[in-house]
Order: sequence, then C-alpha cells, then structure tokens
Amino acid sequence: MTVKDAMTRNPITIDPDAPLGTAMATMTERQVRHLPVVDAQGRLVGMITDRDLRNAAFSPALAEYLSRGAQRRLRGVAETFEEMRVRDAMTWGVVTTSPEAPLAQAAAIMAEGRFGSLPVVEGGNLVGLVTERDVLKALATTLPAVRGLDPDTYFW
Repeated sequence: MTVKDAMTRNPITIDPDAPLGTAMATMTERQVRHLPVVDAQGRLVGMITDRDLRNAAFSPALAEYLSRGAQRRLRGVAETFEEMRVRDAMTWGVVTTSPEAPLAQAAAIMAEGRFGSLPVVEGGNLVGLVTERDVLKALATTLPAVRGLDPDTYFW
C-alpha cells in the first residue's frame, strides 16, 4: 500500500499571512489538528498544528511562574497575540513524503519523529496529507476481523 492509497487528497490549507484566530477557528470547525501552510503557488511552506496554537495561546498562563522581567516581556507577547499570523507560530522545514512512498515507510517516519501527519508533496506542490488516522484506517482494512467493514463504523 502506498501513501496515495491512504492520504487525504486536497487537504484544508491555510495561508501564512492568515490570523492565528482563523487557523484556530478552521481547525475547530473542520475537526482537524494539522493545517498545511501553502503559498499562493500551492507550495508547502510549513505546518500549523493544534499544539502550535496551544503554545502561542497558553504561554501567558505560565506568567505566574516567571520573574517580573519575564512577566513584562510575556505581557507584550500576549497583547500582540491578536495580531499574530500563522507564519509567527507555524513549524517551518516540515518533513514530507511522496504519494508513491510505501505507507509503512510514512508510518515509520511519523512514529520516529512523533509527527501526527506528513504532508504529501509532488513536484513541489502539496497534493495530500497523511495523518495517524489515515494510517490506522488503512491498517484496520487489512485486518481479518474488520476486512470489508468501514473502519469509521466498526467498534471493537
């Protein structure tokens, strides 16, 4: 099985200049944890995840544990959170895979790197996204106990 057999084609993406609030609302509305960040030409420039957003949003909650000087600096960051863009919180230099790569290889990369997803890139452009859920669904369809059943509706 290859990545293209399991990946989500044409995943929801976001622009690097979008406000962080837009990224958060999109993830909540679409129930996704990973948004590939693409430029106007469709080239992958990074990823923003729910973890990236939590780090940006909840760092002010740590203020009580910081020195007074650090608290002042953090207040400045909190005040600018509303002005922050996706590019300010996203992960740059993302590990990717190709559509023709074996799914097992993508799963191994995800497990080793502790990545929840891998963008699928072909010819420099984003063509899909393979997530942990995609890998698990593909695995479930190969198991004798659930073969032929829709993994979304099967309960152990």
